[in-house]
Amino acid sequence: MNEQSKYQKAFEQFEITPSNELITKKVDEIIQKQFKANFTTKVLKEIYGFIDLTSLTTLDTRESIWKLVNRVNDFEGSRPDMPNVAAICTYPLFVDTVKQALTAQEVKIASVAGGFPASQTFVEVKIAETAMAVMQGADEIDIVMNLGYFMEENYDDLSEEIQEIKESCRGAILKVILETGALATAENIQRASILAIYSGADFLKTSTGKGYPGATLEAAYTICQVIKQYYAITGNQIGIKIAGGVRTAEDAVKYYVLVKEILGEEWLSPTLFRIGASNLVSDIEKRLTE
Repeated sequence: MNEQSKYQKAFEQFEITPSNELITKKVDEIIQKQFKANFTTKVLKEIYGFIDLTSLTTLDTRESIWKLVNRVNDFEGSRPDMPNVAAICTYPLFVDTVKQALTAQEVKIASVAGGFPASQTFVEVKIAETAMAVMQGADEIDIVMNLGYFMEENYDDLSEEIQEIKESCRGAILKVILETGALATAENIQRASILAIYSGADFLKTSTGKGYPGATLEAAYTICQVIKQYYAITGNQIGIKIAGGVRTAEDAVKYYVLVKEILGEEWLSPTLFRIGASNLVSDIEKRLTE
């Protein structure tokens, strides 16, 4: 069996992707049916515990990241009726700062790596950056799939690169960002999801939020379907992370509903469901005090 047929065989294990129009219709049906019942105080508190509180700006400083962490520390124990955020996500340069400042229990340290956000650098640099972030204290690593390789159907190098980065994680969780806004079509998103999973991804993540359209409900639907079918084939659970433009409680509940409806309540846990955001925390806190 040649290498190309190996990947084709993997693709053929999954159902043919519906058209973008049909996916939009299915998404609309789910949201209309389930949104109102799930837009509750209980669900908002639950979603708070799925958030990767994120700061990925050119102007980040050690001081600004320390303040971000202190916000999480200060929340700890202030609301016994709800969890703290799942993780704090920063650039690799600030992993050590987060580790030094973090006193909140159960909050993970996440770092982007691997030439984020374009993934257009040497694989040796990606591996080294990942390993260094883990050495500094990162529990989770978010990398971007090499979409150059994907678009030219160079699946060997794409898969090998993810596998090598996964090895350099040394036990840290690996989230692979598909950059769904660049992939554009449901077929591309499905294929990228399958390749990422079979290359070692623990989570599939929608977007970087940098340069391309962020998360969409349609992209999340397609990713959830791949995760569901992969679970049926192998019995292995892959997580999903929504990122890029999720700013309001309404946005978050819509994604929550999709995950709940397609993957089931078993996925409604920070071990399998995350939302990467910077403003969502404030919006949920505001809603819970209204």
